[in-house]
Order: sequence, then C-alpha cells, then structure tokens
Amino acid sequence: MVYHSPFPYSNLSDKDLENAKLSSDFCVIQYLDEICYFIRAVLVQKVTESCQDLEYGVWVSLSEKSYDEYVENYDNENFEEGYFGWLANYLPDYEFDQTIPADVIVNNKMGRPLIYPHESQDHPFIKDFYSGISGKEAEIRINKVLNK
Repeated sequence: MVYHSPFPYSNLSDKDLENAKLSSDFCVIQYLDEICYFIRAVLVQKVTESCQDLEYGVWVSLSEKSYDEYVENYDNENFEEGYFGWLANYLPDYEFDQTIPADVIVNNKMGRPLIYPHESQDHPFIKDFYSGISGKEAEIRINKVLNK
C-alpha cells in the first residue's frame, strides 16, 4: 500500500495547499504558526506464515533539523542516520486516536528510510508490527487495496 501524501496534507483546504509543497519524497506544510516536514519512508509488516512481508509506503514527520540533513544527503549513497519521527499516515484496520512515535532509519544504499514504531506505545498496530500478522490477514489487507 502506498500513500501519496502524509495525512495532514490530504486534509488541507485549497487555500492551505498554496502553502504546501509535495513531491514523491518530500512534503512541507507551512501553517500560520508552524512548519511541518515530512519524508517518504517504508514500514515493513512481518507476515508470520510467509517468506514475504507487507511493505507500506508511508510518510513520517521529522524535525526541521533532521529534515534538512536528510534532504541535503538525499543523493549521498553512503549516508546513514537515525531520526526520531511521527508516523504521518493511518493504516487501515486500526483506529488511531494519536500519532505513533517512531525511529526512522536511513541507509541510502538500501533505498527509502525504514520506520520502526516505538514499542512503548500500547496500540494494536504496535503489537502487530512486532509480533507479525497471519498470512490470511495479509491477504485480506492486500485484497482491500486491490479492490478499491
């Protein structure tokens, strides 16, 4: 499943879109009182009965400093770094009443950054991320996406 923008971007009014920039890898939203920075990343969901996992193309918010460093090193294939961020998309089959904190691991040799949600959060999504989901559940999720 691929999200083409972070959740906050998809909720902007036409007027607010004038103060936002979105590309395939970066997003910046300028509000009246703050600027939010997002990058495209990958969240890998382990499937317990399979040799293949589900990959979600999601967005994560970063601090301005982390975002600037990532953008500056985007084309540097030797760049590796870890950042703190917030998951900026809500995955189907879960209810989210707050955003999920995550570690964002950048290794440009491997492709887009990987997201690892913080285990300290008590949420079904976190449990499934670390314990894995069944092959049947993975198939249901794939079919939901394909049948939209």
